[in-house]
Amino acid sequence: MTDPGQAPAIRLAKRLAAEVGCSRREAELYIEGGHVSVDGRVVEEPGARVGAQQQVRLASGARAEELPPVTLLLHKPPGFEAGLGLGQTPGEAHASRSRGEAPLALELLRPDSHHVGEGPPVRVLGRHFKNLACHTPLPTEASGLVVYTQDGRVARKLQQDAETLEHECIVQVAGQIADGGLQRLCHGLEFNGRPLPPIKVSWQSEQRLRFALKGIRPGQVPAMCAAVGLSVTALRRLRIGRIALAPLAEGQWRYVLPWERF
Repeated sequence: MTDPGQAPAIRLAKRLAAEVGCSRREAELYIEGGHVSVDGRVVEEPGARVGAQQQVRLASGARAEELPPVTLLLHKPPGFEAGLGLGQTPGEAHASRSRGEAPLALELLRPDSHHVGEGPPVRVLGRHFKNLACHTPLPTEASGLVVYTQDGRVARKLQQDAETLEHECIVQVAGQIADGGLQRLCHGLEFNGRPLPPIKVSWQSEQRLRFALKGIRPGQVPAMCAAVGLSVTALRRLRIGRIALAPLAEGQWRYVLPWERF
């Protein structure tokens, strides 16, 4: 029961704006930028409720700036779903699992799975995991590079260049390839009733093929392999355009660096 003499909790943004003498919008930017702590713990939600006795502090040198949109690269393990559209909320993801559906690859994007590599340091913020869209889907059973972005320019690039952007995949196969099968994989097959353009296909080992193809469609690689007597047992995407999967381990993600382009 609330003490009648105790002031009610208020929104963190309102409290901060009053204490530092800034606008409510500036207060929200400080908070979303990870510059505000409550009782020594960083809080990134402007709507968080704080009591009168709690200590609110703004970090020294903090600037109220709009956060630029980010693009994240994930090494998706097999068994996770990565499809088109905006990521589901945690509640929707839980409902999907309750129905027996595959867990979302989006759930792997967490601060503790961030791969810190080369490039300027980036502060991992909660805002970076919101409103992410995936325009590079992978089958649930496949693994490899998946792109999630908040940046409309990157999303448009991936959509507009879908037919010309090269994808490199390593495909594990079983079975005996038909005579002339490798040549047919490179050129001469159809998919969904339409002739396929020339594709770069080569053997990496006795059971592994490397595909480098543009305008890849769901189910295309397994159908191509089946047409020459092979079945696909595993598929991993190594590259999209000029951006490669390495050095990410399965389940890890990183930020696209400022100078990287697809």
